Amino acid sequence: MLTGALLILAPLFLGFAIALTNRRLMTVIHYTVETLVYFILGLLGLGLGQMQGLLDQLGAMATQVTSLVLVLLVANVAGLWLFHRWQPMSVEAGSDTARPGYRRLFLAGLKPLLAVLAGVLLGYFLFPQLPMVEDVATWALMLLLFLIGLQLRNAGLSLRKLLMNRQGLGIALVLVASSLLAGLALVPWLEMPWHQALALASGFGWYSLSGIVIGDALGPAWGGVAFLNDVLREIIALALIPLIIGTRPAVAIGYGGATAMDFTLPVIRSSGGLTCVPVAIASGFLLSFLSPVLMGVFLSFG
Repeated sequence: MLTGALLILAPLFLGFAIALTNRRLMTVIHYTVETLVYFILGLLGLGLGQMQGLLDQLGAMATQVTSLVLVLLVANVAGLWLFHRWQPMSVEAGSDTARPGYRRLFLAGLKPLLAVLAGVLLGYFLFPQLPMVEDVATWALMLLLFLIGLQLRNAGLSLRKLLMNRQGLGIALVLVASSLLAGLALVPWLEMPWHQALALASGFGWYSLSGIVIGDALGPAWGGVAFLNDVLREIIALALIPLIIGTRPAVAIGYGGATAMDFTLPVIRSSGGLTCVPVAIASGFLLSFLSPVLMGVFLSFG
């Protein structure tokens, strides 16, 4: 398991160590990352579809996903609310006239679910014995992490400035701490070792990573649970941000987790104004970096 954890982390750090200046190459990397995400999600679904007794386990998986989502939601919101009370942040709510199409964003949030569902149907009906699915998924994930490391390094962001953004850093650390506390609280309910529960709680909304990493380590059923937990975080965040960012910006920005620097950023900007953007980017960047590190570390205990 320790070797697997190192395999997860090595490509990310390798990509982050390489500086690029070619804009055309960065554009190619962007589209390659997008394609790889859906390919990996399809493989995750394929593994689920090939799982013996899938239909018998759906009820248990639904219960596990529901408990994860609810406990993490309560813990994250409580922690971020306390952080807001300690470090209040002002926003320019409603300052932007151009607002993103929320319907389009919600539909985009459903695309990962459709990719996994397509994989499940293929695995269940057409390819129940297709070999090497896990190996292909692992190598695809390593390539994805390498490319994401390149993106993080070459996004025009100063790591020093991100780490010095007190609001963003505080939000990220509070989300990590509250998520890990929620993971520990769920140990008896999920009936799994503490380090595995903490790995489950460390996805922070990065569903393409958590689904494959957890699935590779704990089996396709838990991989499906991790994926659904994190994709539901993203969808809930899209609904939550416009409602509370005016009064509780730390909660609105933080609950989205790693997505605050990409998928939920347009909603954060339009609902909270430009002052929220550097905070969201700092928080999302740090959580994107911490998620694979923490999952790798916790899974290495097995």
